[in-house]
Amino acid sequence: MRKMLLVESKLYLRDWTSLAFSVALPVALLIVLGMSIPSMTEADATGERYVDAQWPSLMTLLALLTLVCNILPAVLTTYREQGVLRRMSTTPVSPARLLTVQLLINLVVATVATAVLVVGAMLVFGASAPKQWPGFVLVFLLGTAALMSIGLVIAALAPNGKAAPGIGSLVMFPLMFVAGMWIPRQAMPDALRTVSDYSVAGPFAQALRDTWAGHAPQPLHLIVMAAGLVIFGGLAVRLFRWE
Repeated sequence: MRKMLLVESKLYLRDWTSLAFSVALPVALLIVLGMSIPSMTEADATGERYVDAQWPSLMTLLALLTLVCNILPAVLTTYREQGVLRRMSTTPVSPARLLTVQLLINLVVATVATAVLVVGAMLVFGASAPKQWPGFVLVFLLGTAALMSIGLVIAALAPNGKAAPGIGSLVMFPLMFVAGMWIPRQAMPDALRTVSDYSVAGPFAQALRDTWAGHAPQPLHLIVMAAGLVIFGGLAVRLFRWE
């Protein structure tokens, strides 16, 4: 595990374009849209600005979904296409260990991207940091791991490296929709909000916003994210193919 973590970390750092895309895109969107849309920085009836909790939490989710649905699957499918996984199959490395290494590395990248996003929102817009830090950390780690397990399922099913980003996009945009990227969750019809509540991305986005605003995460949202991690993580291991 240590050797795999070391080698995969070096390979990830060498691919600086993927790293920069994961970190820079959400920050750029946060700043550009926040500065170009006046309502982003105007206080509503409750005194809260859109850039204080709602917008940073959605940009955090965008960063994670970009990583989960596009970058993570492409790495493993390219390994399979190049015969790297076939060689690994002759060693004591198990699918569970290989997938765990990928999850841990991408979790570190996601943490860096989120930290840059939080600092950027604070410096540019004077946005507040997450007010419920213990809850925010719990939600972030649990939700990120659950989303990444979905990315590992995509990697297990994608036939090759070219198809992986396309399949990832087919998964990414519906998840963004149910998370409230285009229609705020509070404005969704009851049926759509119910779908959102059980979609992993919806509970994750809402729990991020809640903890950012200083509220405790709802138990249902934590349960859905934990269930997503177990279900999709198990599917990823079961469906994994060396070649």
